[in-house]
Amino acid sequence: MALDTSYIGRTYPASPVYEVSRAKIREFAEAIGDDNPLYTDPAAAQAAGYPDVVAPPTFLTIINLAAINIVITDPELGLDYGRMVHGDQRFTYTRQVHAGDQLRAVVHIDDIMYRAGNDFINLRADIWDASDQIVVVTRAQLVVREAVKPEEVPA
Repeated sequence: MALDTSYIGRTYPASPVYEVSRAKIREFAEAIGDDNPLYTDPAAAQAAGYPDVVAPPTFLTIINLAAINIVITDPELGLDYGRMVHGDQRFTYTRQVHAGDQLRAVVHIDDIMYRAGNDFINLRADIWDASDQIVVVTRAQLVVREAVKPEEVPA
C-alpha cells in the first residue's frame, strides 16, 4: 500500500535538546576508528580555531536517527518498519559541531514517491543550535518495499 502523499510538507515538532559532550564525541570517534586529535584533544581543536573538540562528520547520525524515528513511528503515516531500508543519507554543514553545542532537530517530509513496487520517502532534518542557527541539514531517503501478496508467492 502506497504511503499517503498528503504527508508531503509535514513538519514534526522539534526533538529534545541534545548536548554534545567531549565524552560522546570521543566514544563516537573510537567506534569509527578515527584517531584525529581534533575529536579528542581540546588543545589541538583550539589550535585549529575551534572552541572545543569537534565531532566527526557523521556524529549527528545520533540526533538524526532519533528525529527520523519520530516520522517512522507516526501511526497515521502507516510506514511498515519491517519493510523499510535506509536508501541514502547526506549532511550539509554550515559550521563544525563541537563539544558544548546544544542541538535540536526539526524533521520535514520533503517528498513521497511510489516506484516499481516501493515507496520512497525523503526526509530533511534541520539541526539548530541554542542561538537558533541551523548548524546542519541532513537528508535521508527511506525505501519501503511493497508487501508480497500470498497469491504472488511461488509454490
